Amino acid sequence: MEITYVYTRKRSEFGRPCSFSDWPAKVTVDIPPDPSMASGFILRNPVDSYVQHTSEMSEHEVNTESVKVESRGVNHVEGGWPKDIKPQEAEQTLRFRKKVEKDENYINTIMHLGSLMEHCVRQNNTVNIYEEYFGEEEMLEMEDEPPFAKTINLTSSFDILLSKRDPNITKRTATHLSWHPDTCMKLAVAYSSLEFQQSMKDMSFDSYIWDLENPNKPELVLKPSSPLVSLEYNPKDSYILLGGCYNGQMAYWDTRKGGLPVEVSTVEVSHRDPVYGAIWLQSKTGTECFSASTDGQVLWWDTRRLSEPTETLVLDITRRGLMENALGASTLEYEPTMPTKFMVGTEQGIVIACNRKAKTPAEKITSTYSGHHGPVYALARNPFYPKVFLTVGDWTARIWSEETKESSIMGTKYHLSYLTDGCWSTVRPAVFFTTRSDGTLDVWDFLFKQKDPSLSLKVCDEPLCSLRLQDNGRVIGCGSKLGTVTLLEISSGLCTLQRNEKNLATAMFERETKREKILEGRHREMRLKERARSEGQGTEVEERLPESPQEVLDHARKEFFEVIEAERARAERQ
Repeated sequence: MEITYVYTRKRSEFGRPCSFSDWPAKVTVDIPPDPSMASGFILRNPVDSYVQHTSEMSEHEVNTESVKVESRGVNHVEGGWPKDIKPQEAEQTLRFRKKVEKDENYINTIMHLGSLMEHCVRQNNTVNIYEEYFGEEEMLEMEDEPPFAKTINLTSSFDILLSKRDPNITKRTATHLSWHPDTCMKLAVAYSSLEFQQSMKDMSFDSYIWDLENPNKPELVLKPSSPLVSLEYNPKDSYILLGGCYNGQMAYWDTRKGGLPVEVSTVEVSHRDPVYGAIWLQSKTGTECFSASTDGQVLWWDTRRLSEPTETLVLDITRRGLMENALGASTLEYEPTMPTKFMVGTEQGIVIACNRKAKTPAEKITSTYSGHHGPVYALARNPFYPKVFLTVGDWTARIWSEETKESSIMGTKYHLSYLTDGCWSTVRPAVFFTTRSDGTLDVWDFLFKQKDPSLSLKVCDEPLCSLRLQDNGRVIGCGSKLGTVTLLEISSGLCTLQRNEKNLATAMFERETKREKILEGRHREMRLKERARSEGQGTEVEERLPESPQEVLDHARKEFFEVIEAERARAERQ
């Protein structure tokens, strides 16, 4: 390639900034038309053209700033007195009252207002606009409507509300929810990061109490020494809250005294792992509670003295009381109507039923239920039938009866995502709720549908980790892995007791329990035969082959229906 032009400049001019200036237009190339090429063009006929006769529009998005509302109080003092009268001086106010009462204008005004007031009182006594005319009649069944739920409130712990006070980027999980026992307008939420070794050095330890009427800002910030994993209101004293910490300590708060804990248990006598269950006990003083942790211990406490636990139980199902054999507790259940009994769900998928009033530690573990392939994340007794309880773990939720130890009486299908929490409805015995790791809330009504949930609602994209229902059964709170708490209002059909629902639920529980008992008896009989055959103690040599599992199921089904038919015939004779 030949060099056509060489640009040269002095070495001192290299690196100097460019200096731009205006320059007039200059024609570089001028190509005139060529008449000889006109014959090469072809005229197109017809010519299609398209015209869009619409006005041009543009799309804009506007994000308004959220308004933060604060509650402020106003103190009204007694007024209306003359300047020379001090309302705090009783003698001066009494003397002024006597002076005014003697005034004729005052007497005439009172007489006039008295006649008007008497007229209004007689009007109110004539017709009671609040009278219930049909209160004694039975409530008609509600019209069938598809179940639904709608979002009524949304709060975020980090991104929106506390971004100024919390510099951490890593989100914390809403691990536990607790409703205010009196008003149900306040929600206490425990926040902590349960991911192993994911806690950052400057991550906040705070948990919050939210007021539903002012969700933009927490009503109170709880400041524990370690992140809270569990948090519970005291049902007897709504100012007191009990918290279980990530480092195993127990603490309690009095909201009248601020966000700092009133007392915290010492590390030496506390749990060695996170406290996944902390529940208040039914007691006269209202200060007794107990806790469970993945270290394999259940500890009883009295908040008046948290220096040491009042009682200890090691969750060793071999009943030797050895810590190396203890099963880690992942959830805790307590029913106030059964004050001596409680249940513990473990990391190994086993549910342990306990009795606190047993004489020895070995006798405190009464029975076990094994039915999950992973940790039991939720454990709850049915509020209408305490002998029936719900467990949530792995990919299923199961319903158990205390009378059947080997298998559950009912269960949901296996989902594609993990189940993380669950609870019973407080107003309907046949309805329960479950949450999944894909952000879905399922509402089950097994009187209406057993294979699929009656309602599935996609709450958020991140996993749901906690669930809590109000006592009225109308509003349910869901906590997510990113710290978002979503409140959902359930449709009236799912939170209103239906006619004859209790009888139908009782019949279903009894029927399924009887079926499982028959199956357990049949399996026990087969195991005894196999053991006798293996030990050579059988008196007869069976020529036929052992029954297959399908034959065992068919035989048990036949016996079950024979029992049902016999009971039906006996009922008809009566």
